[in-house]
Amino acid sequence: MKFSELNLEESVLQALDAMNFKECTPIQEHTIPVILEGKDLIGVAQTGTGKTAAYLLPVINQLSKGGYPEDSINCIIMSPTRELAQQIDQQMEGFSYFMPISSVAIYGGNDGVRFEQEKKGLTLGADVVIATPGRLISHISLGYVDLSKVSFFILDEADRMLDMGFADDIMQIVKHLPKERQTIMFSATMPTKIQQLAKTILNNPEEVKLAVSKPADRIIQTAYICYETQKLGIIESLFSEQQPERVIIFASSKQKVKEVTKSLKRMKLNVGEMHSDLDQSQREEIMHEFRNSRINILIATDIVARGIDIDDIRLVINYDVPHDSEDYVHRIGRTARANNDGCAITFVSETEQTRFKQIENFLGKDIYKIPVPDELGEAPLYAPRVARKNNSQKGSNNKKGYRRNNGKFAKKRVNKS
Repeated sequence: MKFSELNLEESVLQALDAMNFKECTPIQEHTIPVILEGKDLIGVAQTGTGKTAAYLLPVINQLSKGGYPEDSINCIIMSPTRELAQQIDQQMEGFSYFMPISSVAIYGGNDGVRFEQEKKGLTLGADVVIATPGRLISHISLGYVDLSKVSFFILDEADRMLDMGFADDIMQIVKHLPKERQTIMFSATMPTKIQQLAKTILNNPEEVKLAVSKPADRIIQTAYICYETQKLGIIESLFSEQQPERVIIFASSKQKVKEVTKSLKRMKLNVGEMHSDLDQSQREEIMHEFRNSRINILIATDIVARGIDIDDIRLVINYDVPHDSEDYVHRIGRTARANNDGCAITFVSETEQTRFKQIENFLGKDIYKIPVPDELGEAPLYAPRVARKNNSQKGSNNKKGYRRNNGKFAKKRVNKS
């Protein structure tokens, strides 16, 4: 469907034409009409499907018609991370280019000057406020933020916000909103806690759910079945013969990111770390250095997996198995972008095997297992959901796997004799 077929104002269509937006993505096609009708909505779609435009366009469309209080905050968009808030703000600027709609981005990790700028935007009444929960609450607690006129309340990546512990913050913000409002929630997954939140803050919502797409065919997916203590050794082996370039290593927690970063620095590898303990200027500096190839390996929590566009990533390593299939798709989707090829490797420890098998079931295929280097000793059998006590084997005897060949991966032949 073309955007011109939707019931959008001419000024919105002008902005879309200027940005060369012609065809709707499926999430946009199914959600924009619902939002234009004024209904509450739950949209379930992964990152990269165009969901930001799916809620920005109809909201901008409605605001452009007028009739909303002047010098008031008319829309609140909640984002789990500063990076996503910045990206939403950038898209907001593009879509509203031909309309007198004001917006301000509110996120932490900045200096006092930035805080004063945010305060000014909030007190003057920006039409659209894009905010991380903690930062918005900091402003609310100082007593100058009036949310009583808000007509649109949007939660982007709601599952990620709950995973990051923002549930209480969201409910605190909701207390300041009028009961008569349109609430829109987008989430990559629909676990029980998201369903409970939806029941609490949405009114008879429509649900639009898109199936999670499989990873791009251009991504070569492989795995090491290993002990936790072998993971660092595998990294050292991988990069002993070839210089790492444009690599992201995902770890499950910021503490794990810090530990892996220290270990890789001891290996004399050129690494940078990315997690929520860094302030905004540090994050921007690291991303700048990585994009410009002055950092070869970026070690990160899932904060980088969603909503951050970095092209030309050669290799993604899952140091820990992601918690669910959607997270796996988001992580490895950082590679093989813009028609490039890419490779994804997952380290699977004994305790992570069942979770990894669930990912294989979702993908509908077995992921090739690379044998653990002989010098690292025995590796565990791949036996998800069964007792693994005393089950071990030489890494080089894995039944399914790859062998390394001049720094490249080639399918391993199995001697059945």
